[in-house]
Amino acid sequence: MAEYESIHGTRVRYLSSDPTLDSSTEGQVWYNSTSGTNKALVQIKAWSAGGNLGTARGSGGGFGIQTAAVIAGGASGTTVYSSVEEYSGFSWSAGTALPGTQSNNTGAGILTAGLSIGGFNPSPGNSTDTLEYDGSSWTAGGALPSGRFGGSQAGIQTAALYAGGDNPPPGYLTDTLEYDGSSWTAGGALNTARRTMLGAGVQTAALASGGRLASGDSTNASEEYDGSSWTTGNSMVTARRYIQGFGVQTHAVVGGGFTTTATSATEEYDGTNWATSSATLGTARYNNVSSVNAPANAGVIAGGEGSAATEEYNSNINAITPAVWASGGNLPFGNQDLGGFGTSTAGVGAGGYTYPPGQTRNETFNYDGSSWTASGNLGSAKYSINGAGTQTAGLGAAGPAAKSTETEEYDGSTWSSGGTINVSRLQKRGIAGTQTATLLYGGAPNSTSTETYNGTSWTVVNSLNTGRTQGASGGTQTAALYSFGNTGPYVTTTEEWDGTSWTNATSGNIPKDSVSGAGIQTLAIASGGFSPVGPVAATEEYNGTGWTTVAATANAFGNRGPTGVGSPIASSAMVFGGSPPIPYSNATEEFTGGTSVTTASTLTTS
Repeated sequence: MAEYESIHGTRVRYLSSDPTLDSSTEGQVWYNSTSGTNKALVQIKAWSAGGNLGTARGSGGGFGIQTAAVIAGGASGTTVYSSVEEYSGFSWSAGTALPGTQSNNTGAGILTAGLSIGGFNPSPGNSTDTLEYDGSSWTAGGALPSGRFGGSQAGIQTAALYAGGDNPPPGYLTDTLEYDGSSWTAGGALNTARRTMLGAGVQTAALASGGRLASGDSTNASEEYDGSSWTTGNSMVTARRYIQGFGVQTHAVVGGGFTTTATSATEEYDGTNWATSSATLGTARYNNVSSVNAPANAGVIAGGEGSAATEEYNSNINAITPAVWASGGNLPFGNQDLGGFGTSTAGVGAGGYTYPPGQTRNETFNYDGSSWTASGNLGSAKYSINGAGTQTAGLGAAGPAAKSTETEEYDGSTWSSGGTINVSRLQKRGIAGTQTATLLYGGAPNSTSTETYNGTSWTVVNSLNTGRTQGASGGTQTAALYSFGNTGPYVTTTEEWDGTSWTNATSGNIPKDSVSGAGIQTLAIASGGFSPVGPVAATEEYNGTGWTTVAATANAFGNRGPTGVGSPIASSAMVFGGSPPIPYSNATEEFTGGTSVTTASTLTTS
């Protein structure tokens, strides 16, 4: 068998620890003498789906970065748009429209300091407009010397570059124009006249690659600009036109385009050579727009001819560990609708309901990370309790009809009576905070009521926007989260509390109730529950912006006791009990959140 040295001409390095893991280490192989392993670093490259555009279109002006991108204008068939959309890294929302309709305009800059340059409209034709965007309004900047469309871009609002394009007649251009924030001046000419090519970089270090020639053919020619002249570099792997990408002169990415048909292929430039990336678009497209000022390892493209699809490109050397559920110690008996609080290593389960024989419970059990131990009983048997706090300073609030205004406080072994709740509420899962700083909200029948607790008494504060019960809770008294639940139909509604009022946030994916929630307002999970089609095993994770499905429990149950409200979710959440099995479940499952860490891939152990 051939040895590494005979294949590559170098020996495997012998190191006592891993080198600094960054892009310069990609592809390297070494032996770690401490761990006794051969290792290599492999870069992970992938496109993933983002939120769709509100309006399917292509040929617009794109600019910004992956989490703050803009598409301005564009066209779909013969319809030309003035509308603008802004991307948050999750979804698109309406921005301020251009002063007029425009397609094949060129974008540069960032969301709060962007440009829309030139463009085309059947009437009046090629545009000389330079329009400046501040994130809320457009103002006229210095005009181009003549109308044109389809040029490449580079730079920022006060130092932009526009190269090539089309101005019939005379047609395809080699012109390069430099913008200083107020006016355009001539720069060095391109070597190859073309339009609809990739533009990337800054005004003094730009890249122009691919595009359409006057003959109608695609080109793979690539050129670099140094602030005064263009130099021909190594060609792209595949000739393509109607493209945009992102990055800088020494590291750029282009995805999609038109060869002889729409393509999904991605190419990456390292400053010397173009190479086909292992990542391919989920949707082949051309005339797409992109976050042209994004770095090459984190960009976004959207739209294209007849498309509303958005895809994000990420290239990194991180090893991603997915979120998982693991089995914990079983409850002493099957139970549902327990009140839960604490963490997965110091949790509490109290009350609940068993069937058969059909009994409301008053038992309390403490969890140590592996097993449950009986503790002091509740003052009164109850189920559907809202639980908050820690194992040694917990709170159980409300319950079934006869107990709907009760509060009990827990010290780790015994319960004592707390303040009386003002607004009667049934059903659990509308609570956040600690024993002495609690927020209680929602409940049946479709209550909007919100109350705060200071360890002694409850005070009514501003209401939820949508009354509901059995949603997923998370957070603290001043930064809470309430998601999903039941208003009659199951809902995906999410609201955030800022200490004063509730604000609607991005909805979840699967409508459901009887959900178990954990975490904080900016990093929370909602697990299990009942959907219109039956019990759910899926877990959705909220990052403060949107929901993503991350893991599934072993059991598709609802009405499970949760812990971890107000705690970081990575290693502190669990669920226990639940239905629909009869007798009810005694299973416990513990959640570990996903991680992303820089690491090396182990090839063999020796």
